Amino acid sequence: MATIDFPAEIKALRSTLKTIESVSDPAELQERIEMLSDQAASPDLWDDQDNAQKVTSALSHAQSELERVKRLGSRIDDVETLVELGNEMEDADSLDEAQAEVEAIRKDLRSLEVRTLLNGEYDARAAVVTIRAGAGGVDAADFAEMLMRMYLRWAERHGYPTKVMDTSYAEEAGLKSATFEVDTPYAFGHLSVEAGTHRLVRISPFDNQGRRQTSFAAVEVIPLIEQTDSIEIPENELKIDVFRSSGPGGQSVNTTDSAVRMTHIPTGTVVSMQNEKSQIQNRAAALRVMQSRLLLIRQAEEAAKKKEMAGDIKASWGDQMRSYVLHPYQMVKDLRTEHESGNTQNVFDGAIDEFIEAGIRWRRSGGES
Repeated sequence: MATIDFPAEIKALRSTLKTIESVSDPAELQERIEMLSDQAASPDLWDDQDNAQKVTSALSHAQSELERVKRLGSRIDDVETLVELGNEMEDADSLDEAQAEVEAIRKDLRSLEVRTLLNGEYDARAAVVTIRAGAGGVDAADFAEMLMRMYLRWAERHGYPTKVMDTSYAEEAGLKSATFEVDTPYAFGHLSVEAGTHRLVRISPFDNQGRRQTSFAAVEVIPLIEQTDSIEIPENELKIDVFRSSGPGGQSVNTTDSAVRMTHIPTGTVVSMQNEKSQIQNRAAALRVMQSRLLLIRQAEEAAKKKEMAGDIKASWGDQMRSYVLHPYQMVKDLRTEHESGNTQNVFDGAIDEFIEAGIRWRRSGGES
């Protein structure tokens, strides 16, 4: 039997939706859709495939955002009607159904509300994610591969396009490192809160004595560079090495030197690309990621200077930001937000939205300066 105060709950839902609309601005979204639709209808759109993909992706995203806002408004109207009918007919089943829908709407509004918190300089960008195995030997390499699968499954759940740009396989199992792109608006805003050191505790499947093993992996998230960003890198600051692409266990998968390793000499930043078909494509992809990393370095340096001038030397959160415990109990816990889940398999299958949302709210509340 429904036990909530429907008028108060529906009023709260409308208030939250109004706040979201004031930020997302449906009228502006509609104008953007019309502009992008005109661009998408251009007969020469696909002459520039990269630009065409950006236009169609942006159009799909804007249409989806507008539809989500409109649909939530309709759902609130519908549940209000259902409550009125349930009260008039004294129909307990209808009121129970209304209560379940109110709770579902509240959850969807909370998810949509998080988007309004993504107003950082690069939050609207696509993201480039790099995962590196840390301490823990073969277990760490296996953990790095588990994390990569987790993020790719998360993107798949949402229909976000992904592209694996580089993989360096460990000899026994797993990955030394991997880099992939999530090409959807606000991917960086969402995934940036995943950056940091992740820890796995489990009975090692690689230990014949069945001992518990703790291993670590690092997640780096950077915004994808755009042509409008002025990050010029003089050629004499770049060292370019070419080599043959390799697969698991060092197996050669390419008979030509098409893979590229690019080093920015002044900062020591290294980018490797091997998943494109040609050396030219790998070089172009490596340059974009290098520009993205240098852009983030520049932003961090500027932020550090501002903090020093302001006398704000607060330490940020520690190396370990999330623990995945599979033994002696099952628990994934974010150490910054305290958000946790006992369904570890679901998390590794990409169900990380609640962790991301909690991280965004934590950051917005001042948890990360």
